[in-house]
Amino acid sequence: MAYKTYSFEDVTCSFAHPGVGAASSTGAGLGTIAIAMANDKSAQDVAADGVVMITKIAGKNGTVSITMQQTSELHKYLLRWYNYVDIANSSEFAKMTLTIKSSNLGDTTTCTGVTPQKLADRPYQAQGQHVTWNLMVAEITES
Repeated sequence: MAYKTYSFEDVTCSFAHPGVGAASSTGAGLGTIAIAMANDKSAQDVAADGVVMITKIAGKNGTVSITMQQTSELHKYLLRWYNYVDIANSSEFAKMTLTIKSSNLGDTTTCTGVTPQKLADRPYQAQGQHVTWNLMVAEITES
C-alpha cells in the first residue's frame, strides 16, 4: 500500500527585510499559513456564434495569512517590521520577502513585495490566543 505523510513541522517560513533583518520559524508557535492568488489566470468570453476567446492574465499577486500564537517570536518580529515600515521612507515598504518551504512535499513558495494589509488584531483574555497577520504580496511564485 502506498501512502504519503504530511507534517507541519516540516514547513519553514522565512522572512527577510533589509531594514529589519531576518526571521525564520519551523512551525514553532505557528498555527496556519494560507496562500491565495488574487486573480484568475485566465478568462473566457463566448461570442454569439459560440466562438470562445481565451484571455491569459499575467498577474501573480495575492495574499498570505499567517496565524500564530500571540507570544511567538515571529509575531514580535512582524510587529517590529510593521512599526519600521510604517515610519520608514516609502521605498522600504515593499522590500520584505517571504519563503515558505515544505521539505517533505518538496515545494517552495516565494513571495516578493510583501506588505502588511493592516496591523494584526490583538486579542486579550484569560487564555492566550492566536493572532493573524494578513499580508499583501506583489508576486507569488511556486516551485
